[in-house]
Amino acid sequence: MSRLSLLVDLSSALSRQIDLDTLLAAAATRIADALHAERATIWIADPSEGGLVSQVAVLPEVARLVQPLGVGLSGRVAETGERLLIPDVSRDARFDKRADQQTGFTTRSMLVVPIREQPDQPIRGVLQVLNKRSGTFTQDDLDYLTALGRQLALVFALTSLHAERHSQPGLTLRGRFNKVIGRSPAMDAVYQRIMLAAETDATVLLQGETGTGKGVFARAIHDNSKRQAGPLVVLDATTLPAQLIESELFGHERGAFTGASQRVLGKVELAQGGTLLIDEIGDLPLESQGKLLRLLQDREFERVGGRETIASSARIVCATHRDLGAMVAEGRFRQDLLYRVKVVPITIPPLRERGAAEIALLAAHFGRMYAERYGRPQPEWTPRVLDSLAAHPWPGNVRELEHWVESAVVLCPDGTPQPFEPRASTPPGVSALPAPPAVPASTATRDAIPAGLTLDDAIRAYVQRALDDAGGNKTEAARQLGIGRNRLARVLGGE
Repeated sequence: MSRLSLLVDLSSALSRQIDLDTLLAAAATRIADALHAERATIWIADPSEGGLVSQVAVLPEVARLVQPLGVGLSGRVAETGERLLIPDVSRDARFDKRADQQTGFTTRSMLVVPIREQPDQPIRGVLQVLNKRSGTFTQDDLDYLTALGRQLALVFALTSLHAERHSQPGLTLRGRFNKVIGRSPAMDAVYQRIMLAAETDATVLLQGETGTGKGVFARAIHDNSKRQAGPLVVLDATTLPAQLIESELFGHERGAFTGASQRVLGKVELAQGGTLLIDEIGDLPLESQGKLLRLLQDREFERVGGRETIASSARIVCATHRDLGAMVAEGRFRQDLLYRVKVVPITIPPLRERGAAEIALLAAHFGRMYAERYGRPQPEWTPRVLDSLAAHPWPGNVRELEHWVESAVVLCPDGTPQPFEPRASTPPGVSALPAPPAVPASTATRDAIPAGLTLDDAIRAYVQRALDDAGGNKTEAARQLGIGRNRLARVLGGE
């Protein structure tokens, strides 16, 4: 195996929602093989732990190790940034035996280097290899491992493992999966089910409010399954007319209907060997539900207008924000289909149930992402701003938060967003207009719009009354109505 191609295989995984332990354990395995070593360990410098954490290592004996900064050879490298080549650890007083005692492994020799992009940049972690299988580690081995340490730092920068700020040392683990943010207990339960689901081909039903990220978790199931090399195909049942859904799902033969000039493969066929996500399955028409039921039961289907029975090897994941049980009771969703799609139910919690710390974590993630995209400074999330974010119920969930943070980055070029303002008309960083004064009941009755008017006439009457109240000043009337002066003129039929 060429040393130059060592991390090439990892690059294809960086854009996916792959389990970080799996990703970096694979890196550790390949590094150990490349250096003909018995073991490699990737230590992450985690500020929240106050030292090094090895959650991503070739450690079959234990799930996790923690090493204080300055303690042991790896702790020393994390603190000083020096590189170490130790031919015999038993003769080095700095060697800490506790890791060997926990794992039962016997360390004889060691190479240790810092993980950082450049010698003058902050340390993100430590990379070590143990026990050359034959001979001894050389200076060339040390130089090569140093280059790998730089490559790993670049890999970290492309994952969810990155520092709060580039100038700060260490990394923050934001969630179990790459590109998926969340460390709350509610999300830990979701991650556990995602990994269990990924181990099999069982049908999964992802449930949750709009904006919770069901599509992201569908991709996490696919990316961590044995089907990850296959396609992930998405059918959104809300975007298609009812009469086209079956054609989109199963494909059609030439001449199957007017305009069908050639055979077209459907999403089920395109997902062969991979995963098919049926998003918003609650919007499927009843007739299409019956054909989907046959696919799930028999793993077979036919194209629209065709007679050939085709075997399907696609794994099915469904998602919905609807209460399918209630839809069954109303006769709008088949009960037998619900049983079939709900083999592995996974409920994604709404953002308001994930806690203030999670909201802050997501805000920081989106702030970093959009600051890099738009060339803005990273936002300063003051306690006052974070308190305002935590107090909001976020009916649009993560998607709503992301859009607000993007707006804050764009509209606050100095990087200091103002506290969250729930009124949709008020952008981040801009003070809200004061609420209009309360109108006395007698005035409200006197100014009521007469009944029996058309909508256009009622709007015109309301705008005319605002203009009268403003003494005929169109600019002031438009300001009070929250519209432009030109629009006011168009409503009144003037100018």
